[in-house]
Amino acid sequence: MGMSQSSSNFASFGAFFFTVCLARRGSDLLVSEIDTLRWAVAETRLASPFEVLAWVVLPDHMHAIWRLPEGDTAHARRWTAIKGRFSQAVYAGGQAPELRAKIARGEMGIWQNRQWSHEVTSMVDMQRFLKLCRWAPVNAKLVRMPEDWKFSSFHRQKTCPASRYGSGMAPVRDMTAGQRA
Repeated sequence: MGMSQSSSNFASFGAFFFTVCLARRGSDLLVSEIDTLRWAVAETRLASPFEVLAWVVLPDHMHAIWRLPEGDTAHARRWTAIKGRFSQAVYAGGQAPELRAKIARGEMGIWQNRQWSHEVTSMVDMQRFLKLCRWAPVNAKLVRMPEDWKFSSFHRQKTCPASRYGSGMAPVRDMTAGQRA
């Protein structure tokens, strides 16, 4: 099956979907330290820009869709920076003392060693990952409706923006930009 013109243009778009998890499943560190996470993301975006197309932060993991600058695929470097800034700030603030002891013994850090990433190469991919981001808090039984989850770029939206992604790729409201939920 050949790639359509729109898929071909989209493939060079530079969009990636990610799932990033804490090492300790069941933790609520990401939402209890949401301001720290927002700061870590904002600082990283200043140093290495990227556009947030969708983002949802759950208690122990998060999903995001980013668009990187043309020709730039260094998303792993950005995630390393976000995770490092977040971890340092959490430790400096005295949070997660049980993790601090484990790290001192070389047992573990806050994050799983790797994140799952997927290059978005089609409109089908984009719609599937937008849907995953939007409905993740509902599927995790945290809220009844996606717009009720305040740690999401879909918060306060009544419809999924997937229809906007046919031309121009307008991003959803960026939950990482420092707005207080």
